[in-house]
Amino acid sequence: MEDDFFNFPAEDQQKSLASFAAEMLKSYGLNDAKVSCINFEFNATFAVESDSGIKYALRININSTRTLENMQAEVQWVRFLNRTSGIRTPTPIATLKDQYIVSGLHTDSGRILYGVMYSWLEGTEIGDEPTMEQLHEVGRAIARLHQESSDFVLSEGNALPTFNDFFWGTKDLLFSEKSALSEKDRSLIEQARDLIMKFTEELYQNSPVHIIHADFHGWNLMWHEDQLSIFDFDDCGFGVEAQDLAVALYYLDTPEQDAALLNGYKSVKPLPIYSELAMKALLLQRRLLLLNYLFETKNQEHKEMLPSYLEKSLERVLTFLTDVRG
Repeated sequence: MEDDFFNFPAEDQQKSLASFAAEMLKSYGLNDAKVSCINFEFNATFAVESDSGIKYALRININSTRTLENMQAEVQWVRFLNRTSGIRTPTPIATLKDQYIVSGLHTDSGRILYGVMYSWLEGTEIGDEPTMEQLHEVGRAIARLHQESSDFVLSEGNALPTFNDFFWGTKDLLFSEKSALSEKDRSLIEQARDLIMKFTEELYQNSPVHIIHADFHGWNLMWHEDQLSIFDFDDCGFGVEAQDLAVALYYLDTPEQDAALLNGYKSVKPLPIYSELAMKALLLQRRLLLLNYLFETKNQEHKEMLPSYLEKSLERVLTFLTDVRG
């Protein structure tokens, strides 16, 4: 039943999940709220407007493999950041029973789905074309987040992965028996993986490990009245600061953009220590994690990207291996 549902047209999936979202909202005392899908990619996010006009964002995890303990940890961290001066984030919303995670059986897919609701953020996502001013603020925000969260400790019963493994706690669809790669392509990527893990191990030996966002990109950053907000903490976990920076840099296109973000970071605290090759390794790892996701995703639009994405990924692997081996 699950596979059948995720092969439905995206519009039908969204309609079904919107009805499911309306049922979830009853846990918050919202019985007649307007519900509309605003994002349908890795997970499904719905804009919610109560009959009194208050807006929220409800995220239902459909691709995420996060456990209940992971989602509770996410909420704990965001609530911590809500109380931290200088970092703007949405606020987790509790149900009538004072719980932050909701769940239920989605009958069309046959799956138990989990959701979490946040206060609404006004503004526009920075997206793929950030200004230099915005990138400077992004760098500052990442640095403040690292600064404020360096001593953050999870409560007992909450849990998050540590990103010292290649796949950051997700399923291995590149090298396991489930791999659809050709033997040649798999061997090439394995060589890159081994080098990436060598650099990662060195970073973990020489850098502090604490909670990081792990998904800084323009579609998780909101800009409103010259102020930046950070949202979508679904991928957070324990890692080194260079990993957070690598994710943010991965989505930029020019050296000037990189410099704007890094200068913003340095205006708050010194950059973490990493070599040029270590950063190249982390950037390639991000690419390969996304490739792994494309082999797993149920999102039809993303599945169609796989052939060209694999081709470009192999080109980057070859360039990386050449750079490392001189």
